[in-house]
Amino acid sequence: MAHQQDCIAHLPKLINSYLQKFRLYETRSNFYMIGRSKNRSVWRVLKIDRSEPAELNITEDSTTYTEIECCDLLKRIHDGNKSTGGLRFVTTCYGIVGFIKFLGPYYMLLITKRRKIGVICGHAVYAITKSEILPIPNSTVQPSVAYSKNENRYKKLLCSVDLTKDFYFSYSYRVMHSFQKNLPTHETGHFLNETMFVWNEFLTSGIHNQLKNNLWTVALVYGYFKQVKLSIAEKDFKLTLIARRSRHYAGTRYLKRGVNEKGRVANDVETEQIVFEDVPEGCPVQISSVVQNRGSIPLFWSQETSRLNIKPDIILSKKDHKYDATRLHFENLVKRYGNPIIILNLIKTKEKRPRESLLRMEFAHAIELINNDMPEENRLKFLHWDLNKYSRNKSTNVLALLGKVATYALNLTGFFYCQVIPNSRSEELFNCSRDDIGGHCCFQTENNDADSFKNVISHGSSGVSGDFSFKPSKFQTGVLRTNCIDCLDRTNVAQYAYGWAALGRQLHTIGYIDSPVIELDSALADDLMRIYEKMGDTLALQYGGSAAHNKIFCQRRGQWKAATQSQEFFRTLQRYYSNAYMDAEKQDAINVL
Repeated sequence: MAHQQDCIAHLPKLINSYLQKFRLYETRSNFYMIGRSKNRSVWRVLKIDRSEPAELNITEDSTTYTEIECCDLLKRIHDGNKSTGGLRFVTTCYGIVGFIKFLGPYYMLLITKRRKIGVICGHAVYAITKSEILPIPNSTVQPSVAYSKNENRYKKLLCSVDLTKDFYFSYSYRVMHSFQKNLPTHETGHFLNETMFVWNEFLTSGIHNQLKNNLWTVALVYGYFKQVKLSIAEKDFKLTLIARRSRHYAGTRYLKRGVNEKGRVANDVETEQIVFEDVPEGCPVQISSVVQNRGSIPLFWSQETSRLNIKPDIILSKKDHKYDATRLHFENLVKRYGNPIIILNLIKTKEKRPRESLLRMEFAHAIELINNDMPEENRLKFLHWDLNKYSRNKSTNVLALLGKVATYALNLTGFFYCQVIPNSRSEELFNCSRDDIGGHCCFQTENNDADSFKNVISHGSSGVSGDFSFKPSKFQTGVLRTNCIDCLDRTNVAQYAYGWAALGRQLHTIGYIDSPVIELDSALADDLMRIYEKMGDTLALQYGGSAAHNKIFCQRRGQWKAATQSQEFFRTLQRYYSNAYMDAEKQDAINVL
């Protein structure tokens, strides 16, 4: 424990000043936003200039107020502006989504209603239930272009992005990062600040550049978030499934395919499965996390949207002979996850009329060339398995075979595991590198009115109190990357198989089961399948315009074949209609955001 205390003693203290609730007021010349912390101990003031028609001028009062002092300040502002109407209340809100300017004035996007959808180590995660967009300048200085046809079109496009669907955020937990990445890095002692999953990064750049902090804004992640309580062997645990969709090269199915020049791919989604031991409050808790990835085949290819053809031809471009963009993509994956990178390619091998098989051959050739230039230990591990072919054979247990692939990948990458020790005496938050003194690490968690947590990761340390003893921590290095053509239907089946295989190992490490394997026919495997099925539907609607084709899941449940075929046919038509008639405007809206 001596090393642990040394580690904690030398850490900078973080003050709990997350602002979580706001009230917006206006005078003729300014907006005033009053923000407070959850426990009402911290009150701050933000001023937004309304007299400039085309500039964004934001000033933050450096004073930390009490509630009474804040009320006195508002009264003084009201008295000083009585000649122009005084101070008026506008709305209660729960964070700024950002600021945006089209052809005329700046607008401010606010979250006006929220709902809690989960908790990670005491940090609440929220979804948006209502948002609002407000012009910044007052009506007397609004430029005439603010009412123009083009301005209204851009506003309409932005508002068509429904922030109440599949966006989520947290004030105090970096929900854009995996649990493992929420540990500060050894090199700098700071947290990673990857913004590829923050969809309002551009919208918040203006206020962040002026204030140099993010107290007033929230980072919106787009994808899927679900937290449930499950059980095995009469022991309860919490499972959180998170999907984070990249904002780079984002868009709809036929309008965003393959890779771009920067190595970013379409439909790039990180999926994280977190398991929390369900223990009484105040007890040590064990946590495990595992991450996988999906993304479009990283080649230059496309499909022309067609109102006459449900399955348009695949057009493979030959402009990148050296596969530079493909290399960039995998270099980016290595930066994000480390080595090894395992590629599971599920597309068809043989077809009467070559479509997918063209990409299959080109992809294999690209991997071969890239691997020739890499040291053997860092080479990409390319696995091709035609899921469509094997799923036609009723005697083939597709999920069991995919589970073997998942086991192979897990053996190579490992997964994350740590223990969290509650400490009610701590009034501050501590954090350090996971590679710091003695292998210990303190993980930052939210400190509200009462307890904060110290997460101590130990390599074989003795117990902190009573009979509790530390287990060695585990870290994931590398990732399994899965793709089919759309990275929706077949990919989701494979991702469930990986989640199922990983869950056995996670529960075994926590100590809930004696063997690292969960039976595929168990109630727990079925519960997990339903969660992955819902995630697959959500991601498919975002990218493809319909819920996912879940034939394998339906067969697993023993669903009536005719009902399954009817459902699949309806979803094919729904996806076709969305791609042919709706995607162009949806793509424009995503581009604006």
